[in-house]
Amino acid sequence: MRQLTALDQQFLALEDSRHVGHVGGLAILDPSTAPGGELALSSLQSLIAERLHTVPPLRWRLAEVPFDLDYDYWIDDPDFDIDFHVRELGLAPPGTEAQLSEQVARIFARPLDRARPLWELYLIHGLPDGRVAVMTKIHHAMIDGMSGAEIMGVLYDLDRTGRQMEPSPALVPAPARAPGELEMLMHGMAGLPRYPLRMFGSVRRALPDIAEVPSLAGIPGVRLAGRVAGTTQRLLGRRSRVIGDTGLVPPRTSFNGRVSAHRRFVFGQLSLAEIKQIKGAWGCTVNDVVVSICAGAVRRWLLTHDELPDEPLVAQIPVSVRTPEQRGTFGNRILLMTAPLFTNEADPVRRLALTHDALALMKERHQALPANLLQDANQFIPPAVFSRAARLSLAISSSKRGRPSWNLVISNVPGPQVPIYLAGARLEANFPLSVITDGMGLNITVMSYCGRMDFGIVADRDQMPDVADLIVHLQREVDVLRETPAVAVG
Repeated sequence: MRQLTALDQQFLALEDSRHVGHVGGLAILDPSTAPGGELALSSLQSLIAERLHTVPPLRWRLAEVPFDLDYDYWIDDPDFDIDFHVRELGLAPPGTEAQLSEQVARIFARPLDRARPLWELYLIHGLPDGRVAVMTKIHHAMIDGMSGAEIMGVLYDLDRTGRQMEPSPALVPAPARAPGELEMLMHGMAGLPRYPLRMFGSVRRALPDIAEVPSLAGIPGVRLAGRVAGTTQRLLGRRSRVIGDTGLVPPRTSFNGRVSAHRRFVFGQLSLAEIKQIKGAWGCTVNDVVVSICAGAVRRWLLTHDELPDEPLVAQIPVSVRTPEQRGTFGNRILLMTAPLFTNEADPVRRLALTHDALALMKERHQALPANLLQDANQFIPPAVFSRAARLSLAISSSKRGRPSWNLVISNVPGPQVPIYLAGARLEANFPLSVITDGMGLNITVMSYCGRMDFGIVADRDQMPDVADLIVHLQREVDVLRETPAVAVG
C-alpha cells in the first residue's frame, strides 16, 4: 500500500455534492493517420492495457481509513476492469463545438467512483471532418500537472506506427481482495502516534512562510504567528532574507461565490508564434504574455457585466516543485503562488509591463520558499477534521462576509512542440480541464502544443453562462499587443 500525502488528501477532502477534485483534458485527434483510418475503442483499450505497467496510478484504488484517523492509502485494484474505465459515445449531428463543450462539461461535473481507480477516458465520435475527441478525467489526488504530462508521454508516441514497449516486468500480483474496514482501522490506529511528530515538524518548517498559504493565513492570529516565526529564524541566522507579503486582497466578483454542481467548459487556440512575437517585441516571457492577455480578457468580461473592481484581481498560479529525481513518483508536488491580475489597468501595454514585474517578484518568492510548504501546511490539520476544515475554508471564502483566497486560477503548462500520436491518430489539440471551488469559480489553463496555445476554461454554469466570450477576448488582446509599436518592458 502507498499512503497519500496531506496535499494529495486535500483534493479528496474538498469533494462534496457540488465539488469534484479531478482534472483532465480534451484531445482532438485526426484518425486518418491511424491503422485503417479510424480510432476504435478496442485500439485504445489495447494500447492502455499494454502500457499499464508503466503507469502504476491507473491501477490504484482508494482504501479509506475509517473515522479519518489517518490519511488514506492507494492499493492495487484486485478487480481492475479496463472496460469500465475506457468508454465511447457519439455526438448527435451536426457535432458542433458547442455540443462537444456541453457534453464534456456534463461528464466532467460527475464525480469519479471511489470504489474503482480514479480515472476515466471517453472516446467521442461525431465531430466535423471525421475528427474524434478523447476526454480524460483523473483525480488530482493522484497527479499534478507535471506527473500528468508524464502519463501523457507514456500513452502518446512520436510516430504514428507506435513504439516497442519494454516487456512488463514481473509484477507483484494484485491482492485477491481489497483490505476490509477492520484492516484499514488498524492501519489508521497505527498512524495515530506519528501525527504529533508530523505536525510539530511541519509547523516548525511552514509557519514562517504561512502568508503564502491564503487558505490558512486568513485564520485569525496565524499570519502574525508566521511573522514572529520568520523574524525569529532570521535573528537565529536560519534564513538570510525575506520576500515581502504580497498584501493582495482579492475583490469579490460574480465568479467568487458559492458554486453549483454544474460546469461550463469552453476551449480555443492561439498562435504560439504570435505570443512569441509579443514576447520578443516587449522584452518579456511567454508566461508574462499569457497572464497579461488573460487579465485583459477577464477585464473585458467584467466590463460587459458592469462589475470591474478598482483594484486588481488575485490569481492563483500553480508552480511545480518536482525535481528530476522525483520523476515517476506521481502525486502532488506543487506550490500555489499568488500574483496580481491587472484587470484594473486599461492600457494593454502598461498591463503587460505590470504583469512582467509582478511575475518576476512571484518567481523570486517561489525560489525563496521551501518546496514542501503546501505539504507541511496541510499537516497543521489533524486527519480527523481534514474534510471539515477544507469545506469550512471554502464556505468562508465564498460567503458574502468573507473574502476569497483567490479570484481565479491561471495555469500555463508546457507541452511538446512536435506532432504526437495516440494509437496512430495524430493529436491536433489538447485542451486542459481543471478544478473550480467555492470562492474561485473560474479556471483558465493553457497547454502549448505544436506551435499553438490550447486554452481550456472551466467555470460555474450559473456564475458565467457566457464564459465562451473569454475565448474571443483572448484573441483580441493578442491582436492589440501585436499591432502596438513596441518598446521593451524589461
